[in-house]
Amino acid sequence: MANVISVVTAVHGPSAEYLPDAYKSLLDQQLPEGWEWQWVIQEDGETDTVTPYVPEDSRISFGQGRHGRAGVARTLALSRAAGQFVKVLDADDMLTPGTLARDLAALQRPGICWATSRVLDLLPDGTTVGFDQDPPEGPIERGAVLEHWTAHDFRAQVHPATLCVRRDLLLALGGWMALPASEDTGLLMALDAVSQGWFTAETGLLYRKWPGQSTADAAHAHEGERSARMAVVEARARALAALDEWRVEA
Repeated sequence: MANVISVVTAVHGPSAEYLPDAYKSLLDQQLPEGWEWQWVIQEDGETDTVTPYVPEDSRISFGQGRHGRAGVARTLALSRAAGQFVKVLDADDMLTPGTLARDLAALQRPGICWATSRVLDLLPDGTTVGFDQDPPEGPIERGAVLEHWTAHDFRAQVHPATLCVRRDLLLALGGWMALPASEDTGLLMALDAVSQGWFTAETGLLYRKWPGQSTADAAHAHEGERSARMAVVEARARALAALDEWRVEA
C-alpha cells in the first residue's frame, strides 16, 4: 500500500478558475517510490461555481461547507485527508516541479515536523519576484520564526503558504486558526512554538498575485483588525511555547 501525502486546498468562487493550473502543477510532481498524492479540495461555501473547475481524477476529493473563510475550509478538509503529511496549496498558487519530493525528504529527517520553501510571487504579466530575507537552507530551530516575525513587523522569514506538516501535529494544534485572515500565519507560529522545521532554498511555490485574492482586499490591511490578528497569533504561540509538556518527537 502506498504512502500518501495529502494536498489541501481551500477554494471560493473567484479563485476556482485557477484550479486547473494548480492541478497541472500536481501532475508535474515526481514522488519517491512508494508515495502518491491525494488532493483534498474544500469549497468555502456551497455554490455551483467551483465544481466545473474541479478536474476528474480519482485522487481528488471535493467537498463543500458553510462559508467560514480559508482556515475553516482547510480544517474541514482534514476530515478527508488520508496522508501522514499534509501539504498546503492555495487554489490560485502552483507548486514547482519536485516540491513534494523535497518536502517529503525534509520531513523524514530526524526531529523535523514541518517544512517550508522559497516562494516567488507570480505577477499578472507572468514575471516573478523573489523575497530578499530567505533563511539559509536547513533546520529552523524552535522559536526562530516567532522571533523573526515579531522583529520584522509581523513578517516571517518563511511563507506559510508553503507549509507541509505532519498530520498528527496539525490535528493536535487544531488545524488553522479561526481568524478572518492570517490563519496560516497563526498555524506557522504554533508549529514553530512546539517543534523544529525546515527551509528548502529551492523555489517550491509560485504565489499568484491578482486583484481578487483575499490579501488584496483593503480589509486585510485594516490596522485595527490586523493588530488584533497579530496579537492573538503571538499570544497563542507564546502560550504553546511555555507549556513544558509540548515536546514533539519526530
